[in-house]
Amino acid sequence: MSDLRKIILEENEIPEKWYNIQADMKNKPLPPLHPGTKEPIGPEDLAPLFPMELIKQEVSQEQWIEIPEEVREVYKMWRPTPMYRATNLEKVLDTPAKIYYKYEGVSPAGSHKPNTAVPQAYYNMKEGVHKLTTETGAGQWGSALAFACEKFGIDLEVYMVRISYEQKPYRKLLMNTWGADVYSSPTDKTQGGKSILEQDPNSPGSLGIAISEAVERAATSGGTKKYSLGSVLNHVLMHQTVIGLESIKQMEKADAFPDIVIAPLGGGSNFAGISFPYLHYKLTEGKDIRCIAVEPASCPKLTKGEFRYDFGDTVGLTPLLPMYTLGHTFVPEAIHAGGLRYHGASVLVSQLLKDGLVEASAIHQLECFKAGVMFANTEAILPAPEATHGIAQVIREANKAKEEGAEKTILFNLCGHGHFDMAAYQDYFDGKLEDHELTYDELHSGLNELTTPKIEE
Repeated sequence: MSDLRKIILEENEIPEKWYNIQADMKNKPLPPLHPGTKEPIGPEDLAPLFPMELIKQEVSQEQWIEIPEEVREVYKMWRPTPMYRATNLEKVLDTPAKIYYKYEGVSPAGSHKPNTAVPQAYYNMKEGVHKLTTETGAGQWGSALAFACEKFGIDLEVYMVRISYEQKPYRKLLMNTWGADVYSSPTDKTQGGKSILEQDPNSPGSLGIAISEAVERAATSGGTKKYSLGSVLNHVLMHQTVIGLESIKQMEKADAFPDIVIAPLGGGSNFAGISFPYLHYKLTEGKDIRCIAVEPASCPKLTKGEFRYDFGDTVGLTPLLPMYTLGHTFVPEAIHAGGLRYHGASVLVSQLLKDGLVEASAIHQLECFKAGVMFANTEAILPAPEATHGIAQVIREANKAKEEGAEKTILFNLCGHGHFDMAAYQDYFDGKLEDHELTYDELHSGLNELTTPKIEE
């Protein structure tokens, strides 16, 4: 095994194609259903929201989808991203495990999100779209799409979850810098927002609520306006596979291959980006590899949710998706990891979890911030609160390897830096953060309102 500390690629090694895991899945996901008729949806149902090329990618069964040259040219602004071996972290943990991480914080928005924002803006531009609407949790997705829209001459309207809008003002300013209009969600600009505010004027908001507002604006404004989503959907997860595809080349240069692949999960794009290219080996060659999705214990859809059809948004405007969910009306605790505060998980990750091909772990925020501080001290990168969830799981696995005396190779996706999240670290250092234990009533508050039956195992 190589002792390389930093493993880099050349520009000509940026992937030329995205990997579509649907082609290799034995059990294909159930189809999304129309929110009104409850019948499987077709392309015509999605056309008001998405350009046709993205709709084709959403349902494609082709194993590889070509990346347009115009997209690869923008990718070159920060891709390929570096991979590091966390030798200092290994020493502090005194573990026999070898720990590698792919660092996506070098992108213009400071996270993995531009990997899909750029192609989404590109395909909308090609179809003549002049304005997009979207939601954002912690602001990473909104920042990424604002950057991408500026590159392709598209206006952008962002609905940012209120608690993150208040916690992370500099994310809003970054979006403004790239020309986006940003609103604290729920707002009085939409019927969905108004109905939420009537029920709770002090609502902290949620990704589900913000999605409802952005979808409503796109569907009712008319003209050349469409909607863009930063996670959950199949095409979004596919765009992120540039991460894992690059990392495979980098692991080869390090003369290594991971036993364990880890990433946080909010909707699924981060986890899919690093893990799906490795799952290709598991699905097609039977390679023994563990892929672990890490979620906040205060929003445990994978570990405590139910596998059933549910809406992707709070109001019920989106198609019904077969996924692990806590119910679309579930409002998570106002933790700092805003990008992970989502009630459901992507259809693809949900199906893979149901089939036992991936694993899930839920971790409380104090353990995550402790891991983030340890990482900042050993590897000199301050991770975003979302990214600390992956690091906390890495530490668990490294300690387990030490207990067992096993020389495991661990790879994780460091999805973004925490430079806009200093208030979160301040709260941690000041002792203001607490671990929120979900009560039975809280956990089932959204599930009890669902009218769709559980999907049979």
